[in-house]
Amino acid sequence: MADDMHYDAIVVGSGISGGWAAKELTEKGLKVLLLERGRNIEHQVDYVNAQKEAWDYPHRGEPTREMVEKHPVLSRDYPLNEPTHGMWADEQENPYTEEKRFDWYRGYHVGGRSLLWGRHTYRWNAEDFEANGKEGIAVDWPIRYDDLAPWYDYVEGHAGISGNRDGLDVLPDGNFQPPIPLNIVEKTVSERIRTEFDGTRHLINARMANMTEDKPEEGRTRCQYRDKCWLGCPYGAYFATQSSTLPAAMATGNLTLRPYSIVRQVRYDKDAGRATGVEVIDAESGQTYEYTADVIFLNASTFNSTWILMNSATDVWEGGLGSSSGELGHNVMDHHFRTGATATIEGFEDKYYYGRRPTGYYMPRYRNWGGDTRDYVRGFGYQGGAGREGWDRSVAELGNGADLKGALSRPGEWTMMMLAFGEMLPAHSNHIALDPQVTDAWGLPVLKFSVEIGENEELMRKDMRGDAVDMLTAAGGSDVEGFDWGYAPGQGIHEMGTARMGRDPKTSVLNGHNQVWDAPNVFVTDGACMTSASCVNPSLTYMALTARAADFAVSELKKGNI
Repeated sequence: MADDMHYDAIVVGSGISGGWAAKELTEKGLKVLLLERGRNIEHQVDYVNAQKEAWDYPHRGEPTREMVEKHPVLSRDYPLNEPTHGMWADEQENPYTEEKRFDWYRGYHVGGRSLLWGRHTYRWNAEDFEANGKEGIAVDWPIRYDDLAPWYDYVEGHAGISGNRDGLDVLPDGNFQPPIPLNIVEKTVSERIRTEFDGTRHLINARMANMTEDKPEEGRTRCQYRDKCWLGCPYGAYFATQSSTLPAAMATGNLTLRPYSIVRQVRYDKDAGRATGVEVIDAESGQTYEYTADVIFLNASTFNSTWILMNSATDVWEGGLGSSSGELGHNVMDHHFRTGATATIEGFEDKYYYGRRPTGYYMPRYRNWGGDTRDYVRGFGYQGGAGREGWDRSVAELGNGADLKGALSRPGEWTMMMLAFGEMLPAHSNHIALDPQVTDAWGLPVLKFSVEIGENEELMRKDMRGDAVDMLTAAGGSDVEGFDWGYAPGQGIHEMGTARMGRDPKTSVLNGHNQVWDAPNVFVTDGACMTSASCVNPSLTYMALTARAADFAVSELKKGNI
């Protein structure tokens, strides 16, 4: 086989975790092939909408009827719009089926959803890694917070995370740049809530992958307060593969990037009990290639990594590589949200703020914490912000003419939202499977989803809404309104599970170093590996797990153990 078909390592997927795998493996001296199923997007060059304003779009950013007809899944929520049209996976080419509704929003391009994510970056706490074992839910995590803490430090330092050191056990401090400040209303509401609830609830600066200090050695500049992060940042101010991990990997001279490469399966040698490489379909030509490697990292995103495993080594295991435990494809999780409250905050009409912050506040979990007990387990946190209404508000008493224009040219009332994100428990019944009756544009079987929230989540949602109403009322808000817009699994875009880590090959897919039990030279470090979900955004944990697993993989490779 030609030399350019063999590499020390293959990384499948170029999003948040795949970019980290490529960076870590190349910097440790391995020759790495990075495979991405979609098109390439060059940093700065291909951010085609990064400098546009609402009036630059034919429909002011709103989706057209044609877009809605072509993209019925994307149209279920905010991903379907003019500014990001074409960045989310085309569901005509990439369909899936639903036994129970699941909203699957994917980014098939170099960088994946690192160009589209919300950038909230929080560490898990010690209890998050212990709760399953203590409560007898699913299986125990094979690692603890102390195993991951140094890797949190490491990835935070490179990614550039802004945040405040708040000294809270429920939300461990990290390696931060200075925070993006709260505005005057958020600070005031924070103080009022702390007083009214005896210091048990903390409205703090959101911890974000938006830099507040320059990184000239990486060619990255601090946040410009444009709030256009989802369009690609020409300044490299937020963490994305294109601005952070990919340049680092390229700088080593050890990386080969191949877009338009759909990995169909991992090739497996059943006699050796090891993977030998991957089979790739060229998305443009349809031709099939095989690349070989000593180590394989699957980072194709939660469900696509599991899809690859399900299609691999089926001559050995009917359910695919990693299915011997019976857990491959099971225990789908997300964060349930779309409930909370809004209010008007009076008394600050002479105050405003600078620029367009790309962030707001965060309130860490307080339920089932510190002596609080509920009729459900685990908890939730709040994200949101306060701001003044702008020109797009309606002024009912001024329906037209100069008076209306004059009114809309002035800032409106201060309003505030509290949007809750709750933990979803792992359940074997929530699963994905191959659907052989439906194929994609390349003739490959698609995934079939069967996922729903349970009684624990439903009970939690009552507090997620009710507590927000109570807090905004206690903070002096007027016109306080609770809401529950309804939630469908997947809408949080925090999909996790389906190839969970564990302590026993009989009950888990991966061991404590993210190795597939059945093929120890295959690592899975994206959301598929998660054993539980916590209630905080998961991407920082993916980064830390990936860096840790890459370090272990190279060490084991040098020892000849894999």
